[in-house]
Amino acid sequence: MNRQTLFMIILSLLLLIGVVAFSFFFLIPKGKEYRALRLESKKEFQKLDLAQREYDFTLNRLKELEGQNKHTITAFNTPFNPDRFEKLYKKEFSDLYLTEVTTFETNGTFKIYEVNATSKIRSPESFYNFIDGVNKSKWIIGVNFPIHFERDGEKIRASFTMKVHNSEEKKEEK
Repeated sequence: MNRQTLFMIILSLLLLIGVVAFSFFFLIPKGKEYRALRLESKKEFQKLDLAQREYDFTLNRLKELEGQNKHTITAFNTPFNPDRFEKLYKKEFSDLYLTEVTTFETNGTFKIYEVNATSKIRSPESFYNFIDGVNKSKWIIGVNFPIHFERDGEKIRASFTMKVHNSEEKKEEK
């Protein structure tokens, strides 16, 4: 055997031992770690996909509800003007007074007003017209019960409280 062949055999054995050692000490442990990470990654992508589907469903539902309740959302963001309210509904009554009631039960999203109204009619029909008008107004107003009606000759006096729901956020004017 010549020297060159012996050198090639020794070099081949060293390379074979190096490849086997590299495989056992580096590739096999990293391969196990890779499989574990790949499995964990698949689980995370499944969770992400589920969360994305839930997000898309919720977003579509939100847009649908915003479309259905656009008037209510606009009314909630419309600032309440007591003077304008009196001006609009004064035609239903001979006298209409609106006074703000301060209580500790408000949570910051609505104000309570007491309404005192006098009408020159024999029935509470103008009051019902007033309620219909309030329901169609650009504000969110809840009329609280009890409503006190008192007859005074040819007039009917009505007294009640109402809650005006309104966003407290101040909009920046441009």
